[in-house]
Amino acid sequence: MTDRAGQRSAGGTVSRRMLLAAPMVLAWPVFADDLPVIRAAVLKVGTVNWELQTILREGLDREHGFRLEVQPYADTAATHLAVQGGAADLAVADMIWLARQRAAGRDYVFIPYSRAVGGVVVPEDSTAQTLADLRGGKIGIAGGPLDKSWLILRAYARAEHGMDLEAETEQVFGAPPLIYKSALRADYAGAINYWHFLARMKAEGMRELISVGTAAEALGLDPATPLLGYYMREAFMAEHPGLAQAFYDASRAAKDVLGRSEAAWQALRPLIAPQSEAQFAQLRADWLAGVPPRGPVDPAGAQAMFALMHELGGRDLVGDAARLPPGLFAEIE
Repeated sequence: MTDRAGQRSAGGTVSRRMLLAAPMVLAWPVFADDLPVIRAAVLKVGTVNWELQTILREGLDREHGFRLEVQPYADTAATHLAVQGGAADLAVADMIWLARQRAAGRDYVFIPYSRAVGGVVVPEDSTAQTLADLRGGKIGIAGGPLDKSWLILRAYARAEHGMDLEAETEQVFGAPPLIYKSALRADYAGAINYWHFLARMKAEGMRELISVGTAAEALGLDPATPLLGYYMREAFMAEHPGLAQAFYDASRAAKDVLGRSEAAWQALRPLIAPQSEAQFAQLRADWLAGVPPRGPVDPAGAQAMFALMHELGGRDLVGDAARLPPGLFAEIE
């Protein structure tokens, strides 16, 4: 009897422990669902998905106290409208566009993402060694006359070679895929494109004449300044104190993973869709080269970049922003 009683007592203790533990297990999904949500509006095929999908795959959002939801859109304008209309909480844009929006009264706040920018590539058999060697030639340019890479390269050509790049070359403006395909056919003496198209072009044998980063540094600008950023509305950040820092921490953690993990890049291969191993390697290398130093944006470096854009692009580019508006940059560490 005593042994049975002892067994019953022990069994009762175990049962009570199990009952006490059960609510904790059941409560975990509820706790997870109660985390604040960040809805990210992104281009369906945008390279920002490489980082965001790494955050999701590694569980870095929940690790840092929020849940990330990625909402794909067909074009950049739609991602901006989603944030403006409250259908999303976060998107990606360049610093100049965000400065213009904030100066116009929108409460957008910049969170550093990337300093990856474009450059000029030339055909593999080109004899050109500097921008000056493109005089009289045709340049294919992704975007329009106010493309930031084009503006920086114009300033560099003027300062370094005494050359009016706009007046002394013929420009063909077009969508990035069109410039990519035309450049591979050697339709241009040189081509300027977005960084990921340039990476594919270099992998196909084209040669980089000069990067925008090198040109910017030669102009006295800080090459560490991140031109691309995530942005949130200030009102959303006020409703969720600390959430901008939490997202930034998750972003940096994803960058760390991609900086060391071959498996992480292999997991992204379907998104990257490289046409060759050379393209895959070049895209990976150029993405990593665009990772900015951790920490807040240096306001002096950013203002110097903005001043150049203001000088070259004028009101058509910067709108009502004569300087970078106060409060543009998130206070992150």
